[in-house]
Amino acid sequence: MADKPLITLAQLQAVCITAAGQNACAAYVPALNELMARYQINSRLRVGHFIAQVAHESGEFTAKAESLYYTDPERVARIFKSGFDLNKNQKIDPAEVEFAKGYTRNSKKLANRAYANRNGNGPEASGDGFKFRGRGLIQLTGRSNYTQCGKGIGENLVDYPELLEVPVHGVHAACWYWTDRKLNAAADANDVRAVTEGINGKALLGLEDRKAYLARVLKVLS
Repeated sequence: MADKPLITLAQLQAVCITAAGQNACAAYVPALNELMARYQINSRLRVGHFIAQVAHESGEFTAKAESLYYTDPERVARIFKSGFDLNKNQKIDPAEVEFAKGYTRNSKKLANRAYANRNGNGPEASGDGFKFRGRGLIQLTGRSNYTQCGKGIGENLVDYPELLEVPVHGVHAACWYWTDRKLNAAADANDVRAVTEGINGKALLGLEDRKAYLARVLKVLS
């Protein structure tokens, strides 16, 4: 008799709010069940927290790679402050918003600026920012993370970063990252803030959205 799946297609579709998400998640169910089991993301709380986080990070399984297409320069400067706080005063000044205008409507240019000299990436001119932009269910970002994850899952992600856009590799990377950050322990404690910080850092961006997904997942898994 086959093992009971950790999450079914119907359950995952019930977690998704959008029709696009409900359609996209079908491609991920087999890999989710195989790899969550392999990485011991295998209890109601562990599965619940994991699915809640990846649903948020991937736009309900629709965003295989980060787009970085923005039209509002002020939003660009605020979201990617490290690249646009030119005078390092921790504020967004009118001159910095004006500077950010040159990076709107151009995903590649913005990624190279926003992620320059971070997470193992080279300077803006290196192109690392766009090459190693967020990919996979957990939106893995940066040359260092791609290098470490590639070793962990047995794939050459540095030379072939687009592999993370393939569902099985996107799931594998997310499970690897989750385990590398020891997030099962935070999930066991039902600590959504700690789980979110492990994925998103102290900014805790989208925390309320992540909480809402968690409530939905735990309901369908009950």
